[in-house]
Amino acid sequence: MTSRLYVVATPIGQLSDLSPRAAETLRRADVVAAEDTRVSRVLLRHVGSQARMIAAHEHNQRAAADAVLGHLQAGRSVALVSDAGTPAISDPGNLIVAAAHEAGFVVEPVPGPSAVIALLSAAGLSEGAFLFEGFLPARPRNRDARLEVVSAAADAAAALLVLYEAPHRIAGTLDALAARFGAERLVAIGRELTKTFEEIWRGPASEAPAWLGEKPERSRGEFVIAIDRCAPKAADEAGPAAPEVDRMLARLLDELPTSRAVKLAQEFTGLAHRELYARALALRGSAADGSAPDPDEAD
Repeated sequence: MTSRLYVVATPIGQLSDLSPRAAETLRRADVVAAEDTRVSRVLLRHVGSQARMIAAHEHNQRAAADAVLGHLQAGRSVALVSDAGTPAISDPGNLIVAAAHEAGFVVEPVPGPSAVIALLSAAGLSEGAFLFEGFLPARPRNRDARLEVVSAAADAAAALLVLYEAPHRIAGTLDALAARFGAERLVAIGRELTKTFEEIWRGPASEAPAWLGEKPERSRGEFVIAIDRCAPKAADEAGPAAPEVDRMLARLLDELPTSRAVKLAQEFTGLAHRELYARALALRGSAADGSAPDPDEAD
């Protein structure tokens, strides 16, 4: 193997879901950078890998990136893995991948199991685009504020919204979804996907908290949640003056500079940059913003 960084997706539950290519990569790698070396040691033993292991978790990513670069510069191949799924996707690893790119090394993905794709394939929700948010903030106030932003963005883009959630926060998050979407929106919940106690539930958001509370054991495990897209808007609701677009833009402006908020709103809605910029200034107030639309940035 040449000196490069391999980003290796690992099983989310079933060891047999590990691809032959991923197994061979782990066997041939000189070094494995792992989120938790204790967890990954089981996987390496399973595939017969003798690779040296180093820790690369969320609390030591910068030091781990330096260590990985040192191995790459010495001519060694490095495989980056998380405990389950794909590194750098709601898991540690992004700083390491970015450092490898910046240092001029080849970064090669070795794709595999995905909790998001597993749920969407079995949910039977609307086809088309989806917006993957990952984990919402832990604090309820911040969670609800972020949920308002991303749900408005998903609705404006007519996309599904996909979330991850941890067991100790799932009850609060399902309550928040019920309050926001009620009986109007279908949701699909994947619990412990590919594992022994896998469950997939599909129904109105308003009924999700009751489903969770039916069995105490349902509050354990890892969760993926997909919220169906909103119903198509009537023709007279469409266009730059749609209230949901202004609502989304206002929330983006609360957290981001005007130019960044407008860029994201344009990605989500497909509306013209000039139109969104003008509306952003109107929402924020041109006096507070202190700038005018840049015609060179117009769509």
